Amino acid sequence: MIGAIVALVGVTLAIFASSFVDTGYGYQAAAQAQSVATAGAEDALLQLNRNANFPCGTVDASGYTVPVGSSTASVMVTQGACPATNGTATIISSSTVSNRTSKLSVVVSINASTSQVSILSWTPTE
Repeated sequence: MIGAIVALVGVTLAIFASSFVDTGYGYQAAAQAQSVATAGAEDALLQLNRNANFPCGTVDASGYTVPVGSSTASVMVTQGACPATNGTATIISSSTVSNRTSKLSVVVSINASTSQVSILSWTPTE
């Protein structure tokens, strides 16, 4: 009887320990995925700042990838017109790390004559 109780307590502790390890690792993977997606969005902002016509004629409609350490962000930039006119562009950046996905949507205002890029919204999306 005592052996069964000790075994039950041992199994219960093993399940709790495994759960805590999985939760900690999941949080770490989610935070890393968010950081990689942010790096992708920041790269797109830099590209737009350097060239107001980005991505017109530089990347295809499926977007491009940004390597960040051992991970990769998938980035898509859409504008209303090519060549760019004063208006807005939308940046979608996503990353997956260990089955944890993070996705950002950034809307920017672009002044084509000065190449000034202003962030209008920065929101995580599902």
